[in-house]
Amino acid sequence: MTQSSPQDPNYLEAVKSVEKTLGDLRGCSDSERKLLIDDIAQLNEMYEKISTGRVEITIFGEISTGKSAMINALIGRAVAEVDVQGGWTKQVWGTAWDGAGYRLPGMESSEIVLIDTPGINEVGGADRAELAEVTARRSDLILFVTDSDLNETEYAALVELAAVQKPIILVFNKIDLYRDDEKKVLIEMLQKRLEGLIPAEHFVTTVADPRKVEYVIQQPDGGEKTEWRKTEPDVEELKSMILETLEKEGLGLLALNAAMYAADKSDRISALRVAMREKRADQVIWTMAATKAVVVAANPIPIVDIFGGLAVDALMIVTLSKVYGLSFSMSQARGLAKAISGAAGIYALGEFTNWGASAFKLITGTLGTALTLIPQGAAAGFTSYIIGRSAKHYFEQGGSWGVGSAKTVVNDILATTNKDSVVAHLKEEIKSRLSLNRHAEQ
Repeated sequence: MTQSSPQDPNYLEAVKSVEKTLGDLRGCSDSERKLLIDDIAQLNEMYEKISTGRVEITIFGEISTGKSAMINALIGRAVAEVDVQGGWTKQVWGTAWDGAGYRLPGMESSEIVLIDTPGINEVGGADRAELAEVTARRSDLILFVTDSDLNETEYAALVELAAVQKPIILVFNKIDLYRDDEKKVLIEMLQKRLEGLIPAEHFVTTVADPRKVEYVIQQPDGGEKTEWRKTEPDVEELKSMILETLEKEGLGLLALNAAMYAADKSDRISALRVAMREKRADQVIWTMAATKAVVVAANPIPIVDIFGGLAVDALMIVTLSKVYGLSFSMSQARGLAKAISGAAGIYALGEFTNWGASAFKLITGTLGTALTLIPQGAAAGFTSYIIGRSAKHYFEQGGSWGVGSAKTVVNDILATTNKDSVVAHLKEEIKSRLSLNRHAEQ
């Protein structure tokens, strides 16, 4: 729940955008929700994050650059295991930075969480790279840790992170391993290479896990003794930069991040719905076209076969309307089917064959069914296929023909449809479905 939420307009708008996207997710169909279950969980986490003012700072870098040591040094105690061999971090995890002494204005429950990630060059890094991207997209601030000049892997990772459009601080760790002149050259080199990716003022040096230093100790008897000791970590410059960034734009970063995250999820919902509706609509069209082909072809009673086929077209349109979240009655569906049929003379393409075959049945006393079965069925099915494709376009436009007319849409569909392929497919469907019919062998 929101704790003393700031009244900043951008913040309030970001909260609304997350709430709206959550509402859209809840409004998805059961089949859509099954595919979006992870997105729903992630968006719920984002809602809690922005509501409570949880600022997430994610740390990226190669193995053994000192990411875990960096977290320990910032927090002031050992919360992350440091393995000199590197590569121990197998998943993304986070810990609260309790000692930071910072709260977002007006948010008592606000906290800063430091997120560690697997090394970007670990074995099997493809899956971890995807996980890192997901983590970066929900992060408010990114720390990229290196301990030398950037190699190709590090540079590529930085480019990818910059594309996420989050503020990045480049942390040059283990600076105690270099002489002063070497430090200067390396920093200048890094700043030049990353110009346009990271602002020069976002470079900072640290010593998260100092190397041991030899101390010479004077003994009371005048002798000397040497001891190897570790100095205290030096991350004050980094800590100051983080807190200054949050002080200036912490709430803005949180709001922008949440809004971008919600927009990304909203786009995913839309894309998924389009893909699922597309697939379902195509299934309906092919199924109904084949059904009409069989109904028309196999019905030995003249005229009844025609009206049976028209009923299938109307039912197809009713079903398609539901796929696209609309609701057509059979009467409306028959009207739309008639409009589509007349828009580009579909009767001349298929229904004339259909009516002619029906008339032949009448003249021959239904004995012509065996002769007309395949051609009449294929012609009727092709007509239904074109009607279905046209109705699908109509529903995709929210129940309109869009910028064109019904005739334009139908003609475009006809121009891009391989009639021979569709008819051949329908003929196979007729033969398959009527394999037990005595006329199928004719």
